[in-house]
Amino acid sequence: MKLHPIDMHNAITALTCALDLVGVDEVRHGKRVAVMARAIALQLNWPEVECLSILYSGMLHDCGVSRIHEHHQLIETLEWDGAEDHCIRGAAYLSACQPLAHLSAEIRYHHTRWETLLELPVDHHIRLRANLLYLSDRIDMLQSPFLNTGQILTEYPAIIAQIKSLSGILFAPELVDAFAEIADVEAFWLAMEPEYLDEDLRSIGSHIPATLLDIPALKELARLFSRVVDAKSPYTDEHSQRVAHIARQLAMDFGIKGYELEQVEIAGLLHDIGKLRVSEDIIDKPGSLTPEERATMHRHSYDTFRILQRVFEGSKIPVWAGFHHETLIGDGYPFKNGTKKLDLECRIIAVADIFQALAQQRPYRRTMSLEYILNDLQSRVETGHLDAKVVAKLTENAELYYRLAVA
Repeated sequence: MKLHPIDMHNAITALTCALDLVGVDEVRHGKRVAVMARAIALQLNWPEVECLSILYSGMLHDCGVSRIHEHHQLIETLEWDGAEDHCIRGAAYLSACQPLAHLSAEIRYHHTRWETLLELPVDHHIRLRANLLYLSDRIDMLQSPFLNTGQILTEYPAIIAQIKSLSGILFAPELVDAFAEIADVEAFWLAMEPEYLDEDLRSIGSHIPATLLDIPALKELARLFSRVVDAKSPYTDEHSQRVAHIARQLAMDFGIKGYELEQVEIAGLLHDIGKLRVSEDIIDKPGSLTPEERATMHRHSYDTFRILQRVFEGSKIPVWAGFHHETLIGDGYPFKNGTKKLDLECRIIAVADIFQALAQQRPYRRTMSLEYILNDLQSRVETGHLDAKVVAKLTENAELYYRLAVA
C-alpha cells in the first residue's frame, strides 16, 4: 500500500488551531498548554521523544470539546463536575485514530486529581503524563485573565503559590516542583505571547521529518476531526461523515479513482472544520439568522480553507473542502468564485453537502423527503448555483444516495 508523507507536527499544530476556535476568546489555549507541558517535561529530563509527545498531547488535549458553552466552563473555574465528559469523548476519538491512539489514555485522565489517580489502576507513566496535562491546563486557566492586560508579570507569583498549595492533591509533587522552578522567571510567562508561541512551535517542528501514512491512517486523522465538528449539535451528528460517503460515491460515478478519490472523501470529512468557531446557539437556532449570525456562519468555509492549507500543503483538499459554498454564478462564499475556478470535485462536495443537510433533521425544519430534495437541487441548478451534471448523476441513483444520507 502506498504511503503518503505528511508533516505531522504542522498538521497537529494546524488542527489545534481548529480546536482553539471553539474558545473564540481563548485562541492558542492548546498551544500554551502544550508548550508549558513540554517545558516542565524538559525540566524533569524526560527523553526527547517523550517531550515531543507531550507537546502533541497538549495541543490535542481538548479534542473532546466541541461546544463553546462547555469550553467557557473549562476556562472559568479550577474544577467543575462535568469536566470528565470531554476527557472521555476525546479519548474515544483518539483511540479510533491509529496515528494518535497512543495519546488516548492520558487524554482520558487529564482532568483527574492526582490523589484520585493514585487510587486508579493506571500505569504510572500514563498517570504522570495525564497529570502534567492537567497541571498545564489549569496554569493556563489561572493566567488567562492576565494574558492581554500586561499584568502577568505582577500576578505570576500568586499563580505559582496557588499551584504549590495544591501539590499532592490536584497535582503530582514532582511536577509542581519542576513547574515552580522554571516559572519563577519572567521569560516563562512572556513566552506565552502569541508571536513567540507560534515562533517556538515552528522552531520545534523545523527539524522533525515527515511521517509516512497510508490512506486508511490519513482518513482516520480526518475522521477524528469530523467527529469533533459534528458533535457541536445533535442536529449535525455524522453530517461530515455522510457528506464524505455521498461525495465519494458521486466521484466514483464520474470515474474518479485512486488517490484523487481518497482526497475527495477526506475533503468531505473536513469540509466543515471551520464550524468549530461557530457557536452552537447559532447552529441550533430554530428561526432565521440575524445578519451578524449569518456573517459568523459564512466565515466557516474560509476558516476550513486556511486550516487545511497547513495540514495538506500542496494538495487540492483545502480547495475542494473550502469551496463547498461557492456557486457556478459566483455569488457564493467566501471567495465568490465562479465556474472557471470550481473543479468537478468542488461541485461534487457542494451537492453532497446540500443533499445530506436537507435529508437531516435541523432545528428549524424536519427531515425532507427525497422528492422534495431532488426538486430543491434542480431549482438550484436552474438558478446557476449547482452543477447540472452532478445533480443529474445523483438523480440517476437517488435512492442509494438517500440511504447514504440518512442511514
